[in-house]
Amino acid sequence: MQNSITILSTKILLNSQKQALLDAGFSVTEANFIKTENSDFDLKGINDNLIFTSLNAAQSILLHPKCSALKTATVFCVGIKTKALLEENGFNVDVYVDYASDLAEIITLIYSNESFTFFSGNLRKETLPKALKAAKVNFNEIQVYETTLTPQKIKTPVDGILFFSPSGVESYLKDNKIKNEICFCIGETTASSLETITRNIIVADQPSVENVIEDVIEEFK
Repeated sequence: MQNSITILSTKILLNSQKQALLDAGFSVTEANFIKTENSDFDLKGINDNLIFTSLNAAQSILLHPKCSALKTATVFCVGIKTKALLEENGFNVDVYVDYASDLAEIITLIYSNESFTFFSGNLRKETLPKALKAAKVNFNEIQVYETTLTPQKIKTPVDGILFFSPSGVESYLKDNKIKNEICFCIGETTASSLETITRNIIVADQPSVENVIEDVIEEFK
């Protein structure tokens, strides 16, 4: 592999994640293209089952002073890291999948008679709420965190770009163009945000940062 290959991560990586790329001989540029902040919210009207589709939502709930009252509910969640965090903090995760679309299918097919509270962010996709409404599933939604775009111009040429969310893609494209760079995406939802922009897209087999990094090393080695 040539030493001149530069990778841009659209969020600041953990030291171990960045080191994996450096050890493989890449130059790494990183910047946070989105910012998330916990919202002020009340835990009122909570239903029997809880839905989390992001790690940010789980982290926000865990900081709420009345969080412990939720631990008797059954949890449906997206993402292995979200599942792990909730279970570490005493929640009972009954169903977990990699994508919101899969969760929507499971709930509407098997649990449509149950009631749910969906903890979400302000930029969440319509995938899950739309499916639940169409199937007449009883649910309410509480916004527990807020995502804001933090676009910035990248002046250094790069060979590959790491994307971790549709909002990260949107933020990057505000001040930058994608030409021949290979776009490495954490999942199908993120990749779909790029479909009209480029064909140079590689989607991780499992939606984790580590799997995205493995794809980079595999592609350029």
